[in-house]
Amino acid sequence: MNNNKVVIVTGASGGMGKEVIQKLLENNAFVTGIDINLDSLSDLNHDHLTKSKVNLTDETSIKNVFSETFENYGKIDALVNIAGIAQSSTSIEEVSLDEWNKIMNINATGVFLTCKEAVKYMKKNNNGAILNIGSVSVARPRPGLQSYIASKGAIEAFSNALAIEVAPYFIRVNVLHPGPSQTSMLSKFSSVKQQEIGLNMDDFKKSVPLGELIHPKDISNSVNFLISDEANMITGESIHVAGGRNL
Repeated sequence: MNNNKVVIVTGASGGMGKEVIQKLLENNAFVTGIDINLDSLSDLNHDHLTKSKVNLTDETSIKNVFSETFENYGKIDALVNIAGIAQSSTSIEEVSLDEWNKIMNINATGVFLTCKEAVKYMKKNNNGAILNIGSVSVARPRPGLQSYIASKGAIEAFSNALAIEVAPYFIRVNVLHPGPSQTSMLSKFSSVKQQEIGLNMDDFKKSVPLGELIHPKDISNSVNFLISDEANMITGESIHVAGGRNL
């Protein structure tokens, strides 16, 4: 489905990112995996995989990895922005400006910087696909996550605006909103106190109408499709892979 496509994936070391990379490699794509820590990718080695340690708030480093990828392959077909951090459930009175800025910088500004570079190279070939990972919480907010939800809402608005801007170059831009997912990040959305005493995953499952947590494979299958040529008329869309949690 994505045979010989060149794809850059951020958040490569996370449970979702790693699953996406494995799916793309299975489909014979060439993948550059970006993350600030690559330790969890130590067991994933493939001729088509390049691992790049990059801080997504460092514009120079981002420019370098996109430039190197383009020089190596002569094209960049797709960008998948998965990198992001959670917010522990906290009332707004207790959220510091530093915490707000950190969440916005990693979750939203990082997407701006990578999309900016991706578009530069995709325009050269008059083709490309960008998929930014949001969150079901944009449609169904939970108390105490106001800063995180704002960052993901910004991604949706930004992606819609970018989609119409780059459509003349046949560059597609979409958002995928996962629901509660079976990754280590899930527990970090609870309050610090709840994290200390332990969490009941059944509570998260009950919030999903289909009754199960979203598995990283559910996300990787959707990503693989949305950046493929089979989805070449899908742009400016926000697609929920949330088991009905968005309803």
